[in-house]
Amino acid sequence: MILINILLILLIFLILSDLYFKNSPKSKLKLVPINYKIKKKDGLNELIIDLKITNKSKTKETMVSNINFELDFFKSKGNEYCQNFNYQEDIYIYENNKIKNLNNYWPTTIIKSNSELFVRIIYKFSNNFRKKIKYLWLKIYWEKYGHFGISNYKDCLLINLDGQKQRANDVSEIPINNKYKAFAIKTDLLGCFDNPVNTVIEYCKGIVEKNDILTIGESPLAIMQNRYISPQNLQYSLFSKALCYFFHPTSSLATACGMQLLINKIGVTRITFALFVGFLFKLVGIKGMFYRLTGSESSLIDDISGTVVPYDKSIVMGPINADLFCKEVSNHLNIDVAVVDVNDLGGVKVLASSNKKVNKILKKNLISNPAGNGDEKTPIVLIRENK
Repeated sequence: MILINILLILLIFLILSDLYFKNSPKSKLKLVPINYKIKKKDGLNELIIDLKITNKSKTKETMVSNINFELDFFKSKGNEYCQNFNYQEDIYIYENNKIKNLNNYWPTTIIKSNSELFVRIIYKFSNNFRKKIKYLWLKIYWEKYGHFGISNYKDCLLINLDGQKQRANDVSEIPINNKYKAFAIKTDLLGCFDNPVNTVIEYCKGIVEKNDILTIGESPLAIMQNRYISPQNLQYSLFSKALCYFFHPTSSLATACGMQLLINKIGVTRITFALFVGFLFKLVGIKGMFYRLTGSESSLIDDISGTVVPYDKSIVMGPINADLFCKEVSNHLNIDVAVVDVNDLGGVKVLASSNKKVNKILKKNLISNPAGNGDEKTPIVLIRENK
């Protein structure tokens, strides 16, 4: 009886904690990338980046008290990091249908409920710069101020300076077995400015054949959907610090930030219940019950260091609308399409597919992980039957 009372008190405590986390004041501001373009002007390369900050709150206005932008530079080969490039930065906002140059000083700006603010950043570089650098990693440090207090956030966006050029085919053939072979398609670094459907179609033009099965990794798809977050944006709690100790050190849930991301999605009560039930099933030799009870979100979180540079400092979540993505690409290319989660240990999960009949074929033929671990930048793989 005493044990039942203790468990009941614990359950009530966990439920109340979830209610507190869910209903505590939070900012509804979100930074959304729109597009970028590159042009030459006055003998310089001009990079124009358009963003918007949206306020999804129905009743609360929120202030952006400060924004700072910072650039990291990467060469194309091996994503080599570079430093000390000179450039000019200009920041603009749109007010009353007019564009206003802020002269690099961000005034405290109010964003009313259910409204948005458009921001433009223009960078000017010398012509020599374009010969050395292929990728820019734009880091945005901004402050949200409102009924929730003040919060510091960091958002990061990848800019591919060659992104508007026509992409050449770079395909590697990989034998799998006597019946099937794979074709790994090399891509540029992908980012949230890349439309997932259009990007995959463009890379596969002239390569796919009838009866091919196209697969893409879940992390590259999630990145194109802007489904990654800087750990600094997570306000981790005592629960996340405690619960992460129950996981293997290599798990993405073995850190407070990785665990807090899952808590924000499904709550402390469900995680604690799944851990308890999972422990009982382990005693009788059945593993994986925790992930079954917590759903796909728990197994698709990739903590920092789990993805290629420069995303190695971000936590990548699972993709959304994967079934719709498969359907759209399949309709355009007229082949079967699947989103998969594959690792070097032989684990293969088919998260979504345009035709469930191919799932068994993929689980058998992707065990060798022909896409590699990510450094190869071959997120798209075609599975083709030998003729």
